[in-house]
Amino acid sequence: MSVRLGVPSKGRLMEKTFEWFSARGVTLGRTGSDREYSGVVEGAGDVELVLLSANEIPRELAAGHIHLGVTGTDLVREKLGNWQDRVEEMAELGFGQADLVLAVPRAWVDVGTLEDLDAVAAAFRARHGQRLRIATKYHRLVRDFLREYGVADYCLVDSQGATEGTVKNETAEAIADITSSGDTLSANHLKILDDGLILRSQATLFRARQADMSDTDRATLAAFTALLKVD
Repeated sequence: MSVRLGVPSKGRLMEKTFEWFSARGVTLGRTGSDREYSGVVEGAGDVELVLLSANEIPRELAAGHIHLGVTGTDLVREKLGNWQDRVEEMAELGFGQADLVLAVPRAWVDVGTLEDLDAVAAAFRARHGQRLRIATKYHRLVRDFLREYGVADYCLVDSQGATEGTVKNETAEAIADITSSGDTLSANHLKILDDGLILRSQATLFRARQADMSDTDRATLAAFTALLKVD
């Protein structure tokens, strides 16, 4: 068995991850075409590269199928309950930055804070007989955030497509989504609440806490993380 490193399988996240490791003397590369999901690691001993979607990496880390993985902070905290018990944050990689935010229609001129949203949600339920809908892919993070700030009388609507468009399409009254620049929110006539930052996310190197390892694997992992200067 070898130490298994999972990284995103395509796009800018894969490219930036390869660059991050290369800057530390470790070369990552595919073994074949872009359609193949295995790769090679040079300069790091007995380490195996596994190419996965960023969404799969939290699950594979938690299951112990990979020992190290690069994925977004948001995905780990959304997909893994009690994530601190299942994975360890080793290093923030300095790319893939995005904020998970709560946004409402710009036309809601009197709604600028979570307290305002709570009042609007109560009024919405009284008037319409149903809860105000918030479209999101991040149910765990949004629910925990709103509970912490005492916001009630809402329901979460699952959105796996263009979340920003749900308000215009009248399938939700507000949204919680990842944004980098805010341009897409603005284009859809949405504004972020003044205190609506739920999480700052970026690409991060995580270590599985419960992966099976031999003494040799532990030594390989220790040498690898020391090489990366993240131990």
